[in-house]
Amino acid sequence: MITRQVTLELIESAKEYPVVTVFGPRQSGKTTLARTTFPDKPYFSLEDPDIRMAAETDPRGFLQEIPQGAILDEIQRLPMLLSYLQGIVDEKQIKGMFILTGSHQPDVHQAISQTLAGRTALLTLLPFSLSELRNYKQDWEAYEIIAHGSFPRLHQEGLRPDRFYNGYVQTYVERDLRTLINVKDLDQFQQFLTLLAGRVGQVLNYSSLANDVGVTGTSIKNWISVLKASFVVFELQPFFENIKKRVIKSPKLYFTDTGLACHFLGIETPDQARRDPLRGSLYENFIIQEILKSEHNQGKRPQLYFYRDTHGNEVDLVIKKQRKLIPVEIKSAATFSRHFLKEIERFKTITQDRCYDGYVLYDGEDKFNLQQVSIQNILKHGLPEMRI
Repeated sequence: MITRQVTLELIESAKEYPVVTVFGPRQSGKTTLARTTFPDKPYFSLEDPDIRMAAETDPRGFLQEIPQGAILDEIQRLPMLLSYLQGIVDEKQIKGMFILTGSHQPDVHQAISQTLAGRTALLTLLPFSLSELRNYKQDWEAYEIIAHGSFPRLHQEGLRPDRFYNGYVQTYVERDLRTLINVKDLDQFQQFLTLLAGRVGQVLNYSSLANDVGVTGTSIKNWISVLKASFVVFELQPFFENIKKRVIKSPKLYFTDTGLACHFLGIETPDQARRDPLRGSLYENFIIQEILKSEHNQGKRPQLYFYRDTHGNEVDLVIKKQRKLIPVEIKSAATFSRHFLKEIERFKTITQDRCYDGYVLYDGEDKFNLQQVSIQNILKHGLPEMRI
């Protein structure tokens, strides 16, 4: 069992707030994180029908049995319980009294906005980061992680990825979706997931997806909303702040775990991922998800964007820090080229004094200066500090 990078942030948050809520996809390690960080706290899983029934039937009595607080797992299964937590934490004023976990972000967010605003810290736990994966193997190859994925059980228990993801989709993705919206044709939804994986890293086009799947654009929007809510996918919003040029204003979509995207695409090995026509998009997904994890593990609110104008000029990733902008180009090529800097230089011209030099992250070995960083170096030593 390894110590997750977000552990320190969880401990510090529990010293300041009476409630800490940990969001994240199923199987990302939320329960293990909470129980290992606070081993003396009572633990209750609201997935357990008996516990959920007891808490729903007599919430006051249920909470009175845990006067010093507890870990309440999968709180989205019983969001009404949060209304009773408010009075308790206000009365007792105990820091770190309750640790909550949730897999459906909107359900918990809505309840928090009504009842626990100002009383809870919010953290997000995603599957293993590169630094955490190095506890299981020191020398990783990028496409090995892309195809294998980063869910903890895959590495802790040595599970076969294809078997794991098949069960994951059937047990969690499809079940969670049916809990939130009415899917009449599961085969149609599975086709949608495959098409979505085929569009990873592309600007979302709801009409195109709707036509290909054979449903309405509204259905596509609802399905994507549920996948985002369950942390299966995330959106990268376009950056167009104070830019006068015509820019794209639709988001790009990425998977929270590239292994899951590869599962939908039928990619099972690193060699398949390396040769696939989508290798560049999957590579981009891999790097952006790692930067996203790094921000979440520090308890930060990620401010990640992409830039593209109507002429096709594009920067893969724009990181906003302290109102300053850091453009990042991500290349799956093994050889560095000065051509990689072209879009960064153009973006710097547009944003002027708000923009810093930026970075090129590519799949080679060589390092020419601080702004050209090889992915091989990242695999060995972790992400560079994106300095402003």
